[in-house]
Amino acid sequence: METQQVLGEVRHHIKAVISLKSEEGRALWERFLSLHPADIAHFLGEVHTEEFRQLLLNLPKEDLSNIFPELSDGLQRRALDFLDDMALVDALNSLSTDKMTDLFEYVSDEDLKKYLSLLHKQDREKVLSLLKFDSDSAGGIMDTDALALNDDITVKKAIELLQRLGVGQELHGIIFIVNNQKQLVGHIHLEDLVLQKPLTVLQTFMRENKLVVRADEDQESIAKRMVHYKFMTVPVVADDNYFLGVIPSSTLVDVIEEEASEDVYRMSAMEPVKGHYFEMPFWTLLYQRSYILILLLLAQSLSSAIIEQNEQLLAGFLIMFMTMLTSAGGNASSQTAAVIIQGMASGEITSHNAQRFFRRELVLSVCMALILGAAGFARVYFTSGNLKGSIAVSVSLGCIVVVSMSIASFIPVFLKRCKMDPAYAAGPFLATLMDVLGLFIYCTISKLIIIT
Repeated sequence: METQQVLGEVRHHIKAVISLKSEEGRALWERFLSLHPADIAHFLGEVHTEEFRQLLLNLPKEDLSNIFPELSDGLQRRALDFLDDMALVDALNSLSTDKMTDLFEYVSDEDLKKYLSLLHKQDREKVLSLLKFDSDSAGGIMDTDALALNDDITVKKAIELLQRLGVGQELHGIIFIVNNQKQLVGHIHLEDLVLQKPLTVLQTFMRENKLVVRADEDQESIAKRMVHYKFMTVPVVADDNYFLGVIPSSTLVDVIEEEASEDVYRMSAMEPVKGHYFEMPFWTLLYQRSYILILLLLAQSLSSAIIEQNEQLLAGFLIMFMTMLTSAGGNASSQTAAVIIQGMASGEITSHNAQRFFRRELVLSVCMALILGAAGFARVYFTSGNLKGSIAVSVSLGCIVVVSMSIASFIPVFLKRCKMDPAYAAGPFLATLMDVLGLFIYCTISKLIIIT
């Protein structure tokens, strides 16, 4: 509550805080800097560009180093344009190598050369080595600052190395072990160095690595396996088993959050938005959302063609239940799509058990069709007394449910085999498809029952 109060006061007196000329402005600035860096970074993402620039330039060196890693990718890129060379060095050094590499992927070649020239030689070489990997691969997200120990050293020597290098190295609960050729051979736990005798050689008690990933593997696949096997840290190796780095738990959380966000956007028939919503240009948002809606609008026009061809059949009685049937198909398909997409994302549903899932959903769809068909018959007959019409509606409803659930089961698996995200099968695309198919099924079955 106090944080929000301070941010509210800073927002209300933003000009005084930026100028730092008044006593009130300086007092608010000190209270502002005392907040958590994540809260400050979030606030900076909500102010106007010029206010962001001025607040950023006012930050002391230490505060800049703490706040810069908390900024979103878009704000970090914008901040690079405002900082002088000395501040740039502090900002870039506050990032881990993999985060710095992600940031450099969005800058121009000219700016990239400038930023690389500001880094130490060792950091520059690390960044250049990571830039060759795809940003969504293990090589693109791995932490290259993780410490690895040689297998032929003793516990005493290992502790001495940790004491000397641990401050500048990323230290995890698991320490990976390499041979003299820097090839991965095993791992130990940090507590092993306390439990083992000082002169014990690491290779005598190191453990086998149960999960090792290659640098070119996709991050989503790796995240699934890490969650499945409950590993918080996994090693990344090159083709010759050369140790490159690790994927820690913090990166795992970032990957899971990123993949979940992308699925939400795709389920809404949108391309994933990189960065925060307010950082996206208005015209980019307009284009990404409008062209999809135009395509769906044109596809939905098929429903008008079906209605026009069956105008006499639908006139009067049957037209009253048209929306009820199409919405039932859309709802049933959305349920099935949600189940299979979530199952595929968690690894519960795979290509090996897909047929079992199809059989289960088919039986479930038939049972649901019978239940909904009976409910639909009762709804129509007791309100209209039209027996043939009630039968037509109930049979159509049952068929629509079976078809919609079958299609919703098949499409995500098909998209997965085509190397596309199954999440595209949900939301507007599936709803539009079922509107058209549902109307076609309704008209076809009604013709067979009522006219004949």
